[in-house]
Amino acid sequence: MHPASVDSSTLVANAAISNAGSTRLVGRCARIACMNWIAALPMYNVTPALAADWCSLLADVLHEAAPQTRIVDPGDDLVTFWRRPDLLISQTCGYPLMRGLCERVQLIATPHFDTPGCVGANYSSVLVTCAGATGEAIEDFRGARAAYNQDDSNSGMNALRHSVAPFSRNGSFFAETIRTGSHLASLRAVADARADIAAIDCVTMAFVRDALPELAQTVREIGWTSTSPGLPLIAAREVPPAMIEALRTALEEARKADPVRAERLRLKGFSTLTLADYARIEQLQDEALAAGYARLV
Repeated sequence: MHPASVDSSTLVANAAISNAGSTRLVGRCARIACMNWIAALPMYNVTPALAADWCSLLADVLHEAAPQTRIVDPGDDLVTFWRRPDLLISQTCGYPLMRGLCERVQLIATPHFDTPGCVGANYSSVLVTCAGATGEAIEDFRGARAAYNQDDSNSGMNALRHSVAPFSRNGSFFAETIRTGSHLASLRAVADARADIAAIDCVTMAFVRDALPELAQTVREIGWTSTSPGLPLIAAREVPPAMIEALRTALEEARKADPVRAERLRLKGFSTLTLADYARIEQLQDEALAAGYARLV
């Protein structure tokens, strides 16, 4: 139909559709603007002092980017917390990110840590055994007991599974696996001889050496897992792009504003990664599956 031939009823109908679309867009923007945002950094609170430092850093970030945001206790159900539509900033593990969480969140930044096992935004896990154990490499621990933090952990489960997979037989390697709930608990299980080996996030291990040297001395390193992108800072999909950019700027400013705090947190900077970068975590999983080692057993 030529534009000149459009009748008045069509114009009215088209205008109504346009106005309805504009109303929906304005309404959505208004809801986003009025959102009572929340925030929490739950992943590297190895000690109360470190938890206070992370909270202080987060408060400085929010002061610059979103002063009305509330810092909250995320509780134990982190997967549910990370999926909240009012989540302005938090930190997750890359394994749950790639197993569905990516559909609900967007990436803000990935920290760089000044620790052994970290290169830029990538990290790895250190394989540890009891200080008095005789094993020298992962293959020496066939038939042993492994401790791991969570089923959905990249550093504690996925990376360990990938390291063990080449040595597995008929889908099995360990005599027993113990789910502990945290990297600290896995370290203590190894130290107390309730487990023989564990894979510990290298950032967590560095914090343990700094703040809990007695615990660090009870274990011995025997190797490292493959590397993958570190734990990303995330936001709900509802957070607008301008706010994401503001958060990225505020993170770097907060890091630079207190160099002593940044040193305690071993924080060197941030990278902006994509989900394509985090596909490396799925690659670790897929290589273990291809070797016939689907479960950490």
